[in-house]
Amino acid sequence: MSIERLSILGSTGSIGVQTLDIVRRHPERFKVTSLVAGNNWEILAAQAREFGVESVVIGNERHYAALKEALKDTNIEVLAGCEAINHIARSYRSDTVVNALVGYAGLHPTYLAIESGKRIALANKETLVVGGDIIMSAAKHKGVDILPIDSEHSAIMQCLEGEKRNSIRNLIITCSGGALRDVPREELADVTPERALKHPQWSMGAKITIDSATLVNKGFEVIEARWLFDIEPERIKVVIHPQSIIHSMVEFTDGAVKAQLGNADMHTPISYALLYPERAAEAMEQFSILDYPTLTFRDVDREKYPALDIAYEVLQRGGTAPCTMNGANEVAVAAFLAHKCRYTDIVGAIRYALDNASFEKHPTLATYDIANQESRDLAQRYLKL
Repeated sequence: MSIERLSILGSTGSIGVQTLDIVRRHPERFKVTSLVAGNNWEILAAQAREFGVESVVIGNERHYAALKEALKDTNIEVLAGCEAINHIARSYRSDTVVNALVGYAGLHPTYLAIESGKRIALANKETLVVGGDIIMSAAKHKGVDILPIDSEHSAIMQCLEGEKRNSIRNLIITCSGGALRDVPREELADVTPERALKHPQWSMGAKITIDSATLVNKGFEVIEARWLFDIEPERIKVVIHPQSIIHSMVEFTDGAVKAQLGNADMHTPISYALLYPERAAEAMEQFSILDYPTLTFRDVDREKYPALDIAYEVLQRGGTAPCTMNGANEVAVAAFLAHKCRYTDIVGAIRYALDNASFEKHPTLATYDIANQESRDLAQRYLKL
């Protein structure tokens, strides 16, 4: 079996770090050729040395000199900036691109990697939220596999293995309810970033943890599922499952429901994406159903979590609407984390941007860039930033 060459975009974040854990366990399968990070140049330099990569990129060009100095005694090529990230995705020596970048920044690298015929292990939600139609069309045209790293979509993929498409009735995406699951709706306006970041099950980056609290994250997963599995939005359901043990389910026409269970550990979906169609020979951490004698479910309170219905709305509208939602959310979450707005202003900014943004039904990548910038400007206006 030949060694698979990996480019990892977002190597210093939670998904990137855990992806490298998988690589350590399978040195006979994988060789990391390039790593990309946004700001954490010191961690990036250490990763580059450990895995003997050929190239690294630091997104924030201010850190280029420090990274270059840290690696001056090696033969590692050091690059910086957005164009360098695109270069790695498009043309550097790799078979698979693991896209674990955060936000809109992940869209163009995914598209360029697909155009170059690379297999995609996708953790960047915004790629499909913003440009699902273009991305999936390009993947189909190029014969490229897009393998989801999100635990929910990995679960659905596993449940669908070996099943006929016409036997699917509904996809059921589970969610924990986030850090504020048990906080009354009337108290949300006073929630601090520190409180919203205390996720009860998962250890994730700051932005995705806030998105989990607002359920923007779950709305984005609905949009992703529509594109990944080519299924109508009305057949994608969301339920709250506080234990986070069932990662998602598929309901079939004969009444059967398949569920994928496991620990709240991203190593499992990452390894499934990287090793597919095989599975890892052993788990990072064994799961026992006996540790969870009670699994509970409940419907989503749509008044407490209005972002979920907004996600269904923009999915139905299509075009640039999901891009507008995403851009406004990125600005609002950053403002909330910086104590510059209230928690409830996040959805307020999204709603304002959608109500005031221009709309293009059949966008191109260039159109998305324009819509993304407009949505950010509108969110800043709403938040008075």
